Amino acid sequence: MSSPEIDALTQALARLPGLGPRSARRAVLHLIKRRETGLMPLLRALEGVAENLSTCQTCGNVDTRNPCGICNDPRRDSRQLCVVEDVPDLWALERSRLFPGRFHVLGGRLSALEGVRPEDLTIDALVARVANGGIDEVVLAMNATLEGQTTAHYLAERLERFPVRLSQLAHGLPVGGELDYLDEGTLAQALRARRPMA
Repeated sequence: MSSPEIDALTQALARLPGLGPRSARRAVLHLIKRRETGLMPLLRALEGVAENLSTCQTCGNVDTRNPCGICNDPRRDSRQLCVVEDVPDLWALERSRLFPGRFHVLGGRLSALEGVRPEDLTIDALVARVANGGIDEVVLAMNATLEGQTTAHYLAERLERFPVRLSQLAHGLPVGGELDYLDEGTLAQALRARRPMA
């Protein structure tokens, strides 16, 4: 019913999270009907990101700059470091606009079932950042899952020899919940109520 190119676009969109085949078809039809105001700006934006996309060598964030905009921002408090499992968690915390410090992305969480070991994450880079000094507090913002809490405890053990205050998000977060799916109000309360690691 449509050309191979339109089918390919529909199939590509259907692979995105939250979009199935029907939603992808609706999105494609919307873009086609609004070629100049929808399709072309989307195409230019995708090309711009594809050409400039990089992973920040400092924190692990995904941006079109390296170091990323957060690491380059002189207004950020370099004495506070928030450790997150992955980039969506960083972006979720950034949406709350409540954490004034910098970030470190682990690239996942420890999981014996999935075979994720400490050396598979950027834990050594985190330890090196803390060892370089200038950091007063490390906020362990792991997801409230068994693996997330296991990762937080492992990090606390690795960082206990350094003169930094370790804290974690308050446990008002739902058990099994992931930061990327929480609203700004819940994230704001969790950040405000963070507490020292036990």
